[in-house]
Amino acid sequence: MTRPGPLQWTLLLTLGMIWGASFLGVEKALTGFAPITIAALRIALAAVILTFASFAMGIGLPRDRRTWLFAFGMGLFSNAIPFTLLSWGQQHVTSGYAGITMAVVPLLVLPLSHFLIPGMRLTPIKTLGFGIGFIGVVVLIGPAQILQSGGGDIENIARIACITASMCYAIGAVITRLAPKGEAMAFSAAALIAGSIVALPIALSVEGLPSWPAAPALLGQLYLGIFPTALATIMLVFIVKTAGPPFLSLVNYQVPIWAVIIGMVVLKEDLPGSFLWALGLILAGLAVSQLGRSKA
Repeated sequence: MTRPGPLQWTLLLTLGMIWGASFLGVEKALTGFAPITIAALRIALAAVILTFASFAMGIGLPRDRRTWLFAFGMGLFSNAIPFTLLSWGQQHVTSGYAGITMAVVPLLVLPLSHFLIPGMRLTPIKTLGFGIGFIGVVVLIGPAQILQSGGGDIENIARIACITASMCYAIGAVITRLAPKGEAMAFSAAALIAGSIVALPIALSVEGLPSWPAAPALLGQLYLGIFPTALATIMLVFIVKTAGPPFLSLVNYQVPIWAVIIGMVVLKEDLPGSFLWALGLILAGLAVSQLGRSKA
């Protein structure tokens, strides 16, 4: 693993924009597809794209059982479970809120990496940085937001579902970092195949075969499968393998910003009154945590 360079930072920024727009994609897809089906179809489409690309490049798929075991873990925790939770949750919360909850991921990656990944130790400065970021998250998704909820119990359950999805992403990032060394493309394709094996049967048994949707839903579904799932999976694995899960987790400071901006501009969602305060705290936490990383 190397210190993050210009390539890693460029990929991180691009990944933030792609994932930030994925919540808009889910909103559009929900107009024609059921939530579990949305998750299953985006994983399956991405699996086909990456598997084809991997074989076209002469890489193929992993051959050892241990790599497939890690790929299954990534497919489950980075794809099947969080995609389903977010798709269901966005039926009851705004796309901006769903994006905002992704800021929880770095807070969970830090302690997981501390205990599970050699060389990824907590330091006082890193802890301070993530502590400041945590305050920003509290401002965004704290008790005041829940008390102001107008959607009743189901909306609060949806909030919990979105936060649980962020927990899954944190676990998935650590699984990816601990996976055996190998081709990122092959591992990414294997993870998506594993996620498809889990998600497709559940979607079919619970929601049945989907009918042909209108154009906005179809375009939203295609975007989800191609960009934030297929392309983003390759980028995610490369970043984790070369820079580590804590660096990748910084993308989740960007995702809320893009999700809220896109939701406000495209979907005309209301901007949370506490957003600017929370944004400042999150960016301050990012800056402090990077200072700590450079001195570690």
